Amino acid sequence: MKTVSDMIRKASIVALFGFSIATLSGFAQDKCKVLVKEIAGSYEGKCKKGLASGKGVAVGTDRYEGRFSEGLPQGEGTYTWANGDSYTGDWFMGKRHGEGVMKLHVNGNDSILEGIWQKDMYAGPKPPKPMVLYQTSVDRYNFQKNMSFKSRVLIDFNQNGMRNTGITNFIMSSSSGYETKLGESIGYDEVTFPVTIKVSYTTPNKLHSMAVNVKFDFLISEPGDWLVTINN
Repeated sequence: MKTVSDMIRKASIVALFGFSIATLSGFAQDKCKVLVKEIAGSYEGKCKKGLASGKGVAVGTDRYEGRFSEGLPQGEGTYTWANGDSYTGDWFMGKRHGEGVMKLHVNGNDSILEGIWQKDMYAGPKPPKPMVLYQTSVDRYNFQKNMSFKSRVLIDFNQNGMRNTGITNFIMSSSSGYETKLGESIGYDEVTFPVTIKVSYTTPNKLHSMAVNVKFDFLISEPGDWLVTINN
């Protein structure tokens, strides 16, 4: 038969166990840091190696809801300042970078600033999509913008699902930037947009039954770090 002392002791253990779990949970959440001081007051969301990572909400004098990486806003998210202004769009390493919409309250009036942002600064309205100016003997192509602070255009050359290693007579020119190489990709770094790049070369066709002359000229207006894939 349980005595009053046994019941009190059991209740104390249960209460202590619950307190320990709550304390550890709170401690684990406190360890998940946000590295932007204006939103570092509290954080709820995913965490990795002690830093906010994944989807979450951070609140301080300002508020941010969206995706994080290594403690910083990165990906899509909405940041709301203490004065009510807000930005919804792309983030990279804690800065507005990419496409987004800024809502401002100026002199008693609401205004919207929509377009492209670079390193936390407004760069202007969204430019037109990349444009092919001329092409011949190209099976298909793809333009992909990567999230980084680079002003760069790299080009990959593929054939039958693999790197095209049969290219000869290669000529490439650009309206700006200097030639660069990253792995098997070649192109131009420190580019000023809009940029026009022209590429020509000779390659065996898909069946390797004959040689074809390839020409591919294109224009990219939107600033960023671009990868262009050409398939023959």
